[in-house]
Amino acid sequence: MGKRDNRVAYMNPIAMARSRGPIQSSGPTIQDYLNRPRPTWEEVKEQLEKKKKGSKALAEFEEKMNENWKKELEKHREKLLSGSESSSKKRQRKKKEKKKSGRVSKNFPFF
Repeated sequence: MGKRDNRVAYMNPIAMARSRGPIQSSGPTIQDYLNRPRPTWEEVKEQLEKKKKGSKALAEFEEKMNENWKKELEKHREKLLSGSESSSKKRQRKKKEKKKSGRVSKNFPFF
């Protein structure tokens, strides 16, 4: 009882593709792409003007948002400036507490 021969013949993928024939493309050809209708110079100018008109509304919206943001910043600054005196005192207290807590007592023996 001999072993069965289970080898498969090598199939060259390039040769197999050539034997099938040319590929049918599903999309438009290059020629179709080059011959597509294009807008005239006048139409391009009109489109650019429409974009500018649309951007005016966006610019107004952005200006309004910037004004609101500036108002919020001013309010926040006022809060910080009014509370800065007390916060500086708090910082000094915290520094003193850290210094005190960082000290080692003389009674604690190190082994």
